[in-house]
Amino acid sequence: MSWLGLGLTAMAVAGFSYYTVLMYLDRYIYRKIKLIYKTIHSQKVSTEIKREGVDLDQPIIDDVEQEVEEWAASQRLQIDQYERFAEYRRRYVGDISHELKTPIFNIQGYLHTLLEGGYHDEKISMSFLKKAAKNVERLQTIVEDLSAISRLESGELILDTDVFDLKELTSEVLEEMDLKSKEMGVELGFKIGADLGFLVDADRESIRQVLVNLITNSFKYGNPGGFTRVGFYDMDTYILCEVADNGIGIPEKHLPHVFDRFYRVDKSRSRQKGGSGLGLAIVKHIMEAHQQTINVRSSPGLGSTFGITLAKA
Repeated sequence: MSWLGLGLTAMAVAGFSYYTVLMYLDRYIYRKIKLIYKTIHSQKVSTEIKREGVDLDQPIIDDVEQEVEEWAASQRLQIDQYERFAEYRRRYVGDISHELKTPIFNIQGYLHTLLEGGYHDEKISMSFLKKAAKNVERLQTIVEDLSAISRLESGELILDTDVFDLKELTSEVLEEMDLKSKEMGVELGFKIGADLGFLVDADRESIRQVLVNLITNSFKYGNPGGFTRVGFYDMDTYILCEVADNGIGIPEKHLPHVFDRFYRVDKSRSRQKGGSGLGLAIVKHIMEAHQQTINVRSSPGLGSTFGITLAKA
C-alpha cells in the first residue's frame, strides 16, 4: 500500500473515532448533564413564574455550572431558614413550658399542703389559698398574652383607628395604675413640659395596652422611691411618646433582645414581680401593626426610656 493510501486510511480511522467518541459523549455525558439541568430548572420554576421548558436539543453546557451554583445557593438558603425556624420553634415551646411550669408547680404544692392537713390551720390555709390564687392569675396573664401574640402575628388583629387625645388617654392610664405605683413605691406622672394634648390617629385601646405594658415594665425594673414619667414630643408628622424611669437600667448587651418573647433582663426580679414575659413583645407587635416604631435607650444604674411614635391626626 502506498504512503498516500496509508495516510487516507489513518485519516478515515481518526475521523471515525472522533465522531464515535463525540456520539458517546453526547449520549452518555452531555445528555445526562442536560437532564440534571432540566431537573434543577423545573425545581426553580415551581416556585417562580412558569416559563417554557428546556429544549434538550439546544446547547446548554455553558449555563449548567452557573445554574447549579444558583440552585445550590437557593437550596442552602432555604435549609438555613428552615433550621432557624425549627430552632425558634423549639426555643419558643421551651420558653412556654418553663413559664407555665413555675406557677403550676406552685399551685400544686400549695394544694397538696392543704390536702395533707394544712387546711385545719386557718392561718396557713388562708395564706396558701391566696398564694395559689396569685399563681392562677399569673397563669391567666400568660394565656391571655399568648393569645394576644398569636392574633398579632397571624394578622387577625383589626385596628379600629380613630382620632383621640393622647394625653387624655395617658391620664386615664396613669389614674388606673396609681394604686399599683404606690404599692411598688414608684412615683408616677408626666414629664415637665408635657402640658399639651396631641391628637393622634391610632387604635385607642391598643395604645392603651401599649402604655400599660410600658409603665408596668418600668415598675418591674424601678427602684423604691423612684419615678416613672411620661412625655410627649411634636416631631412634625408624628408624635413621640416616651415612658422613662430611673430604675436599674438595662445593660447594652440585652438591648437588642428586650422585645423578644419571654426575654428577661433580670429573671429573678421580673418573675418575682409577676408578668408573663410577653409585655414588650406585644408592644412591638402593636406598633408594627400601626406601621410605627418603638425604641429603647438605657444606662445601667440610671434608668431606661422607651419611646413610641404615633401618626399625628
